[in-house]
Amino acid sequence: MNEAVLLNMRNAYQNYNVAVNLSDKVIYTYMGVLQPKMGNANYSSAGQLSPLLNDPLYKTIGIGTRIFLGGGVGYVIGSGTQHNPNVKRTESGVPRVGAGTLSLTGDLKMMSPRWLRGTSFTGYGVTLTVGIGVPIPVLDEEVLEHTAVTDEEIWAQVVDYSEAYPQCIPGNLGEVNYRQLKSGKITVQGKDVPTAGLSSYSRAREIAQILKEWIGAGKFLLTDPVEPIPSVDSGIVLKPLKERPVKKK
Repeated sequence: MNEAVLLNMRNAYQNYNVAVNLSDKVIYTYMGVLQPKMGNANYSSAGQLSPLLNDPLYKTIGIGTRIFLGGGVGYVIGSGTQHNPNVKRTESGVPRVGAGTLSLTGDLKMMSPRWLRGTSFTGYGVTLTVGIGVPIPVLDEEVLEHTAVTDEEIWAQVVDYSEAYPQCIPGNLGEVNYRQLKSGKITVQGKDVPTAGLSSYSRAREIAQILKEWIGAGKFLLTDPVEPIPSVDSGIVLKPLKERPVKKK
């Protein structure tokens, strides 16, 4: 093939739900298999190493930003589907619910199966696991403060997917921080629940190291965005795909 291009319309979700299941049956979701009676809790982000949680107000990330994508070089081409910057945030700007996303593209021939892999969610369907790394230049004190974010400062909403899915209600079972999630268990309604992450923190550290080496060797040059990503007070509001009854003829 002369050309092979990856174009992904939703990546690097800026925070997300913690999924549990209060029902008596196993349920199969895009957050993985959820065991009955709150037998497990799955979360989605790498926390303090997740790119959009290190630049929550998109001070350095925008259209044209050069990134690590699937083992090769890619670019941000805009905000992703379900991008919604106008959400509840901490004082430092970190969203407490799922917020921003990115649309990305890159040369598929430069990528590696270690960082780009087809994935199957049991009972739900197929997806793509993608390794993404975004260099964030520390341009001022505000950017520095954001990149110093820790897992204790990032909060996620615990959601019962047996009742709330697909129209999930953020925080209907409270919220926990990523330090608690990464400890291997959280407490929900007085019960200790084992946790598992869908994003690999160890792989996130590896990507950060690879990017550092590329930049240090002059193989990877930073880019200024040509257009910003819609941020807080931009007027962008998520329009959820609500279930609608079929009208009978």
